[in-house]
Amino acid sequence: MNENMLSIDPEQIATRDLHQFLLGCVAPRPIAFVSTLDEEGRPNLAPYSFFNAFSSNPPIVVFSSNRRVADNTTKDTLYNIQNTREAVINVVNYDIVRQMTVTSIQYPAEISEFDKAGLTPIPSEVVRPFRVQESPAHLECQVQDIITLGEHGGAGHLIICRVVRLHIAKHVVDERNRIDPHKIDLMGRMGRAHYVRASGDAIHTIVQPVLEIGVGYDALPESFRRSPILSANNLGQLAGLKALPTAAAAQALLDEDATERELLGGVKVHHKLHECAKYLLATGAPRERTA
Repeated sequence: MNENMLSIDPEQIATRDLHQFLLGCVAPRPIAFVSTLDEEGRPNLAPYSFFNAFSSNPPIVVFSSNRRVADNTTKDTLYNIQNTREAVINVVNYDIVRQMTVTSIQYPAEISEFDKAGLTPIPSEVVRPFRVQESPAHLECQVQDIITLGEHGGAGHLIICRVVRLHIAKHVVDERNRIDPHKIDLMGRMGRAHYVRASGDAIHTIVQPVLEIGVGYDALPESFRRSPILSANNLGQLAGLKALPTAAAAQALLDEDATERELLGGVKVHHKLHECAKYLLATGAPRERTA
């Protein structure tokens, strides 16, 4: 047993504590802002962070409506979906995140969370539940299945939804007809009351070709693997290359690039190559200069 790690038996810990450990580990999670109607046509709107996409052909998204831990009751969303088999999943961006949190309050079933949160219901095209006008993307869904995972507080109900219509705000789509993460500005859920804003400096572009066979960590020189200069991420970048930079390519870079010559000035001789590699990894040069 590692004395630096907590070892937790799910059977020996209170559900409320286990819940928070799970949510702290499995994060950030996207937020499904789910709109439904009851049998009388009254709207309900509620957020769920047990949510993700699982298939694109057919287009399937899944979220879980869990039993409340405190009293083992279920939520209006689940009741409505069991009866109507329809929902709209709206995404949550930074502009509406505080309005979204208002809808998590346990209002009576006859109260509209649209009204309480100051959000605008607009008609859907295929299903009956309303969309949230202020959200930058809406997924109209027909419910294919509901899988009950347990009967006690904290147990989930997996709601498997087939997307039958997507609506995406034009202003969040870039010139390549792809969603720009900075423009859609989504929010993610962490553990407890923590959230993350998925835009700006939080966005990292990591390109790793999957059809090219990378050299792998085991092919790296031992001096690199034990380097005090190169980080684990640096080594991961090198391991993902289809070929390591050659000595000739490295020397050519040193000859032509004044920045690298300055970077190496005053560095211990046996660290020069590692400093150069670290610089090249940061600038993206190795992929262009491999043999």
